[in-house]
Amino acid sequence: MVHKSAATRSYCNQVGRYFVRRAGDIDLVPAGEEGGFEAETPFDTIEIVLPPALMERVAAELGGGALASRLDTRHLLRDQRIEHLARALQSDLDAGAPSGSLFADSIGAALAVRLLGLDDAEIDRTSQDGTGRLSDIQLKRVLEYIEAALHEPLSIDRLSRIAGASSSHLRTWFKVATGVTLHRYVLRRRVERARVLLQEGNLSTSEVAEATGFAHQSHLAHWMRREIGQTPRDLRRARPPK
Repeated sequence: MVHKSAATRSYCNQVGRYFVRRAGDIDLVPAGEEGGFEAETPFDTIEIVLPPALMERVAAELGGGALASRLDTRHLLRDQRIEHLARALQSDLDAGAPSGSLFADSIGAALAVRLLGLDDAEIDRTSQDGTGRLSDIQLKRVLEYIEAALHEPLSIDRLSRIAGASSSHLRTWFKVATGVTLHRYVLRRRVERARVLLQEGNLSTSEVAEATGFAHQSHLAHWMRREIGQTPRDLRRARPPK
């Protein structure tokens, strides 16, 4: 749980003391533990539930072994990375989750890695060819599949099967190979495909959004503005008359 409100005085049921929670404070409650606190005033918090199976899978994939079973209840943590990931997920949910399961899966896995401390650990990053990266064939399969399925919802599990690598290794190795995260790469390819379709002028903006895997026109316009500094309207206005 990531606290969103201003300073909030609260009573911790576990230790029997009062604390002041501030925006960004984090409470970590492992599965099976009650945790919880009573606040004196209304407050907002981002609550994220990571399935134990996800934690165990990430730990196993990255060589963390039984690390997932060592998590303890902790309160009032401060971690900018966790706070950033939680707020990014909340923003996407508030917008109706237009980024889809690939984004949510990536956030969940990144949170698991952070909570398990595996982003700082010496972990096994050996690929099928023993070089600690995606082979050229693996990368080619993933890129070709993405290109052919830009109009569809994409998931990390499906892309992992295409690559023949674990989801955790795929995320790490894909960024090493391309310089960007898997989710950002997909977004950029979708934006580029949308740009071409808009310039051709044969489809409406809503049809272009659907054809390139965006949830709706606003989602398309948001990412086009971020990636290329132009909106669908800008591109249509700049298109020469037929």
